[in-house]
Amino acid sequence: MSELLRVSGLDKVYDIKKMFKPTMKLKALSNINFHLNSRETLGIVGESGCGKSTLAKVLTKLEQKTTGSIELLGKNFDTFNPKEFHSAIQMVFQDPYQSLNPRKKAFDIISDPLTINTPEKSAAEVREQVFAMMKKVGLREEFAKRYPHHFSGGQRQRLGIARSLMLHPQILILDEPVSALDVSIQAQVLNLLLELQKEFNLAYLFISHDLSVIQHMSDRILVMYLGRVVEYGSRDEIFNNPLHPYTQILLESAPKTNREKKEADHILNGELPSALNLPRGCAFEPRCPYATLGCKEVVPDLIQKQGRWVACHEAPSIARN
Repeated sequence: MSELLRVSGLDKVYDIKKMFKPTMKLKALSNINFHLNSRETLGIVGESGCGKSTLAKVLTKLEQKTTGSIELLGKNFDTFNPKEFHSAIQMVFQDPYQSLNPRKKAFDIISDPLTINTPEKSAAEVREQVFAMMKKVGLREEFAKRYPHHFSGGQRQRLGIARSLMLHPQILILDEPVSALDVSIQAQVLNLLLELQKEFNLAYLFISHDLSVIQHMSDRILVMYLGRVVEYGSRDEIFNNPLHPYTQILLESAPKTNREKKEADHILNGELPSALNLPRGCAFEPRCPYATLGCKEVVPDLIQKQGRWVACHEAPSIARN
């Protein structure tokens, strides 16, 4: 597998300005490091406010990074022209009700990437490619004349997926792609994504708060907390033997079937600290059952432990295996 994306030392800081008060710095992303290989899925998981969606926006240039480097297809992220960039990476948004233009018909929504980025294509070529993509995502040709409000939630998400694939990108960023859908529809969309990944040799950056979805879809997993990576490794390593206490608590608190049900060793107490006033040391220290005095003072680095990366001073002593 070849490497398609590498993120190194990525930071995103927002200036928060309030009347008659000094400007404050909100650290949405701090020193993010990871890579994505061809034809694999990297799952990104964490509580609301951990920076998952901000990361997606930076990687799709909806937000500008503050510092750090991004290599896309072996080139500097910043050197891509719009056509090259949109042909390399695309995004499927969380809410299919908000991400589609209600004034455009399905055909126009799907064809927009072609008409904007490949104006040399004839109307006949565009029409042929749109109908071919509609078929691949499970939408009939007669749906092309309908507006978004005529579709169900699952059908709208299929529209969004079709639109994202029209330029045949190598990477899709999926930001909570099924969280707004009924449970009965979620499995259909997930199975469609798996089929499309094989057919188009896609790499996915799959963002979700649902651990069962992450486990089902991912090859590797990145766990985030307050804008930082706290654990990063293969799916089986993370789910079978989590090393960071935050990862452990997330997995223990996830809904389970009766057959799997067991008493959690710890629960996640308290609220997320404010990103405007982060703890001096480890951001997870105020909620961590293993915190020591050193955790209050020093931000832990990502270190390699048991085949994956973990940012925790106490990880060697709290490992389950």
